[in-house]
Amino acid sequence: MTCEPNITQVAYNACQYAKNLISVDLPEGITIIGVQSFDGCISLKEIKFPKSLTKIGAGSFSRCSSIEKVDLLHTKVQELGYHAFYGCTKLREMKVPDSLQKFNDDEGGVFENCSKLVPSDIDVSDSKAVVT
Repeated sequence: MTCEPNITQVAYNACQYAKNLISVDLPEGITIIGVQSFDGCISLKEIKFPKSLTKIGAGSFSRCSSIEKVDLLHTKVQELGYHAFYGCTKLREMKVPDSLQKFNDDEGGVFENCSKLVPSDIDVSDSKAVVT
C-alpha cells in the first residue's frame, strides 16, 4: 500500500526565481497557488492549471516576463491576489471563468505593468476591471 499526501496547494515561494523553468503542469487537486510561488520565473512561458484551482495568491506569477497567454476558463478560480501577474510584460491574453469573484487589489494592481494585455484600455489597477 502506498500513501500519497493530499497536496492541495503550491507552497509560498515554492519556485521563486527558478530562472530556467519554462513550463508548469499543475496536477488536479491543487486549489491554491501560494504567494509568490513562481515570482521571477523569467523563462516561464506555459502554465497548465487544474480544474480544481480556486485561488491564485498575491504575486504568484509576478515578473514572469515570458508568459504571453493565461487561460483559466476551465478552472474554478474565484480570486486573483494583488500583483498576481505584476510585470508580466509579454502577457497579451487573459481568459477568466465566470467563477471569478474578486481581484485582491488592496496593495497593487493584479495586472500592473502588463502593457501588452488586451484590451489595452483596461485600467489594470481597477479592482472592478473585467478581463475576458
